[in-house]
Amino acid sequence: MTRRIFRAICVVAVGVFLSSMALFMGVFYRYFSGLQQGQLRMQADLAAQGVAHEGSGYFQGLDVKDYRITWIDAAGMVLYDSRGDLSEMENHLEREEIRQALSQGSGESRRYSATLLERFFYCARRLPDGTVLRLSIAQSTLLTLLLGMALPVCLIFAMALILSLALAFHLSRAIVKPLNELNLDQPPLNSGEYEELTPLLKRIAQQQRRIRSQEEELKKRQREFEAVTTGMAEGIVLLNERKVILSINPAAMRLFGTDHSCTGKDLLSVNHGLKVGELLEKARGGKHAELLLDMDGKTYQLDASPVFSESLISGIVLLMLDVTEKEKAEQLRREFTANVSHELKTPMHTISGSAELMANGMVRPEDVPGFARQIYGEAQRMIRLVDDIIRLSHLDEGPGDMKWEEVDLYALAGETMETLLPQAETAGVQMNLGGEPVMVRGVRPLLQSIVFNLCDNAIKYNRRDGSVMVTVKSEGEKAVLWVADTGIGIPAEHKERIFERFYRVDKSHSKEIGGTGLGLSIVKHGVKLHGGDIEVHSAVNSGTTIKVCFTRTLQNPGNRFDVHLIE
Repeated sequence: MTRRIFRAICVVAVGVFLSSMALFMGVFYRYFSGLQQGQLRMQADLAAQGVAHEGSGYFQGLDVKDYRITWIDAAGMVLYDSRGDLSEMENHLEREEIRQALSQGSGESRRYSATLLERFFYCARRLPDGTVLRLSIAQSTLLTLLLGMALPVCLIFAMALILSLALAFHLSRAIVKPLNELNLDQPPLNSGEYEELTPLLKRIAQQQRRIRSQEEELKKRQREFEAVTTGMAEGIVLLNERKVILSINPAAMRLFGTDHSCTGKDLLSVNHGLKVGELLEKARGGKHAELLLDMDGKTYQLDASPVFSESLISGIVLLMLDVTEKEKAEQLRREFTANVSHELKTPMHTISGSAELMANGMVRPEDVPGFARQIYGEAQRMIRLVDDIIRLSHLDEGPGDMKWEEVDLYALAGETMETLLPQAETAGVQMNLGGEPVMVRGVRPLLQSIVFNLCDNAIKYNRRDGSVMVTVKSEGEKAVLWVADTGIGIPAEHKERIFERFYRVDKSHSKEIGGTGLGLSIVKHGVKLHGGDIEVHSAVNSGTTIKVCFTRTLQNPGNRFDVHLIE
């Protein structure tokens, strides 16, 4: 703006100077030309009187420098000329001023000489004897005058130009300075500088109030958004249409292994996954897209949705959900279905085959009891399997319909062991109970199922002449149950999976003893339902000790559960 004002002032100053100079030169030239013509007329009148009285004697000794005097007879012949040779001079009868003087008594004319760049004024007077006396004077043209004054004019122009530049520089800065010093934060305070700016300043003040209001609203929404997204376990990333990160919450930062410095960068520069790039491209195309991605041992579901602004895609929202547990549950469900089908298929084939042989009369009468016992055993195995499945399904649904009460864990362990004594005697395993009465709040049937399955496994996977030691004690606020056996033990590579459904360490031995593979899964769910934890101490051929801890003061069921595998 300063430059434009400076140029405008310079152009105006130079233009005014040149226009004024041209005007003054024209006026002065016309004024002095008039004076010169007046003097020429006066000199012509004086010379005419002198020639009228003295005749040709008037010209003797006459020295005229500025004027040219010519005396012409009535026929146009030159009788005298102060500057020319009479023999070479032509007839002047056709000259304008001569004709006027002969007819009117006086005459004037002007003629321009292109070769001399001069203009001549002529003034003629008719004398009493009929002759004509003419005086002429040369006057320089305006162009000649300017050429002659070139140096002074250039000096004046240079001085005027320098003065114009200085004034233009000063004035432009003086004009712009108040504008540069406007207090736009408080526009009304500037009303005294330029009254013409008052409407603009008022409009700026209104716009600033509106912008501040919108800014506060945006900051409020941003704070709310950050407060919500910061505490989210799910990752969320906001991208523009070019896939540049606009906002990212801490969960997404941890997932991508980055920090706040990634804001303003392309997401693909933070995560180089080809699948993520394809996901974002689908979202840029206006479609919702999903992707399951395995990262750091977990499974995440990535949902990318386009953001539309007036039917145009202005951004992308990327949501990352940890679906590890969901995927594991789905995998367990599929494995559970497959295992149930497999476990039921074997006894059903046995029952069907035995029944078919008996129905077709292919079994000898003395062998019928054996087939019947086989059918009965497989049927009992199926019943136990179905009961365990129902019990697990009930545990999966939660403790809503279960009765919670104070239970003496020591007495409960003793009662449960009595039901297993015939099985222990048959297996040649001695069972012992030690410890002290300990009260724990829980679901009595579920606690009994925990003790039963632990002791049942300790008997089944023991060796003949082995032993099972059950101990119940109090440790601070916890009730502790130990079940230790002298059996075959658990190899290290199997310890982490013994609580999975249908998982067996020794599959052949399990089939011989009739295990369903669900006992420890029931134990795990029961302990989890009571908010307890389990420790497993085991070594191959050295027996296994399982320690279960319950919180005695637990008022409500919880999901806290830990399994500790110890060599």
